[in-house]
Amino acid sequence: MESFRACRVHNNTGRVTAGIEALTLSALSPGEVVIRVHYSSVNYKDALAATGRGKILRRFPLNAGIDLAGVVTDSVDDRFQAGDEVLVTGCGLGESHDGGFSEVARVPADWVVPLPAGLSLFDAMVLGTAGFTAALAIDRLEQNGQQPSLGPLLVTGASGGVGSVAVDLLGARGYEVVAVTRKRDATVYLEGLGAASVMPTDNLVSDGSPLQSAQWGGAIDNVGGKVLAGLISGTRPWGNIASIGMAGGSEYRATVMPFILRAVSVLGVSSANCPMERRLRVWERLVSDLRPGHLPQILAGVVDLDELPAVFARLLEGEHQGRFVVSMQS
Repeated sequence: MESFRACRVHNNTGRVTAGIEALTLSALSPGEVVIRVHYSSVNYKDALAATGRGKILRRFPLNAGIDLAGVVTDSVDDRFQAGDEVLVTGCGLGESHDGGFSEVARVPADWVVPLPAGLSLFDAMVLGTAGFTAALAIDRLEQNGQQPSLGPLLVTGASGGVGSVAVDLLGARGYEVVAVTRKRDATVYLEGLGAASVMPTDNLVSDGSPLQSAQWGGAIDNVGGKVLAGLISGTRPWGNIASIGMAGGSEYRATVMPFILRAVSVLGVSSANCPMERRLRVWERLVSDLRPGHLPQILAGVVDLDELPAVFARLLEGEHQGRFVVSMQS
């Protein structure tokens, strides 16, 4: 195979740098399936990895990018043939295995998801890990009894990738969505996605009380820290909180009171290591009962490999709403 371009990350005596390089297939991590990548997407984790702001990469050098969608060019696994449209999210991609910011990828067959009928490669990456995580959170909430009748459902970090898709999906399912954000200029955007109301993040910071007024039916939380503690203490009986992020901190202080007096549940959501059976089911839901209705509004922009550093900076500074797609098409 001819050479191809990739965003490759190096660690030179503790200094992490990323740049666009020409590679050949022999440079890539091993795997049974070779994919001509058409699109990837930019996640907060990608920005942390490529800039060294977070300890995401487990080996160097490595191609960044935890998502990809493309067409199989070669496979030694009978489940996939040349010409198949597929996607891969998480599973170690862009962390311990060469990732999706590359015109060509080689991955283990067990990570590969056939593109669901009715979903384009492009839209699959508008969703990407963020959209999959939002849908996975809703899947877990509803398996544990969440329903619109329990009351308003909060989405924290609502203007980001996961939050934007979560607002879209929940609004379409009949939930009264309260979008929580620190961005004062995001109200019109979030209401356009289906939020019934928008409130500032500071309103949720816990005051230390073990039980606050029970206002919320549940939540999808991207923030963690004091915000998660506030959510737990203010959720109504039998409500559920899906914990999917820690933008506000990895620790929180709470008591068992909401659990034993109100039967509140906190559900962990991990998209990277999601079992394949559940992964396939959630992707199928994203083209059926959880199909998003506002992908064009959620799309923040389409960029190429050379534009990635500027996008990383925007994500790390929180200067964006929605999702960036990376096109590998010339």
